[in-house]
Amino acid sequence: MGLRINDTVPNFTAETDQGTITFHDWIGDSWAILFSHPKDFTPVCTTEFSAVAQLTEEWEKRGTKVIGVSVDGVEDHRKWKGDIEAYGKAPAGFPIIADAGLEVSKAFDMLPAEAYLPDGRTPADSATVRSVFIIGPDKQLKLSMTYPMTVGRNFAEILRALDGLQMSSKGVATPANWVPGDDVIIPPAVSNEAAKEKFGEFETIFPYLRKTKAPE
Repeated sequence: MGLRINDTVPNFTAETDQGTITFHDWIGDSWAILFSHPKDFTPVCTTEFSAVAQLTEEWEKRGTKVIGVSVDGVEDHRKWKGDIEAYGKAPAGFPIIADAGLEVSKAFDMLPAEAYLPDGRTPADSATVRSVFIIGPDKQLKLSMTYPMTVGRNFAEILRALDGLQMSSKGVATPANWVPGDDVIIPPAVSNEAAKEKFGEFETIFPYLRKTKAPE
């Protein structure tokens, strides 16, 4: 059974380039983003890690920890960070999990249980380790996205999705293409009377589609 929205994410203990972590303890009371990669020293992944490093202040503003996982060892991670920082011109202060044994990749259902890394392997052997998981402070999966190796992830969209999730945790929903500052949707389960009491003024477009100003 794959990992689904609102499932509690796997807890695990693993080595990173910054030492040993236990995942749920590392998350603590924060939001968290786990982003995965099939191999160190690969071109698309290097640009992605650099993009994450460049957004350090944005993650901090949102009370969100970021952590990478790559199917290589700690020493490779430490060497690779030099390239990541050189390309992005920003320090990569987040940890990278060493998953050469594939335990994390399998726990998050990115690889089947029988998967292994052959001698002389290439990124194609772990190509499906290309997912992003956004996790709430309750340790539940809130959103996941999976990309092929040839398409770089859009971290502006990941940031926007994080904003939408944090907004929706206030009891609202967000419409297509929503960005902070836009109106939000009142869930259909909330009556007009309750909506008036909770949100004040709102616009009724259809009986099931009502919009209001985003709560502070």
